[in-house]
Amino acid sequence: MKATAKDLRFHSKELIDTVNRGEEVIITFRGKPCAKLIPYIEKNDEITKNELFGIWKDNDMIKDVDEYVKELRKGRY
Repeated sequence: MKATAKDLRFHSKELIDTVNRGEEVIITFRGKPCAKLIPYIEKNDEITKNELFGIWKDNDMIKDVDEYVKELRKGRY
């Protein structure tokens, strides 16, 4: 569905109802698309504390990633 910025301003409840039904709404400004309203989906699965260190999860030499990174960042003296 497409809606103008004016529609967003004056008919926001109807647009939010549309999004809650699972439909996406493209907001246009001066005839050009500028935003998209999509349904919000909350993640139920817990994100790990160090998800960026996933490549080390199977490394037997490094048991605690936090401790390893702390040692790397520690000063030399």
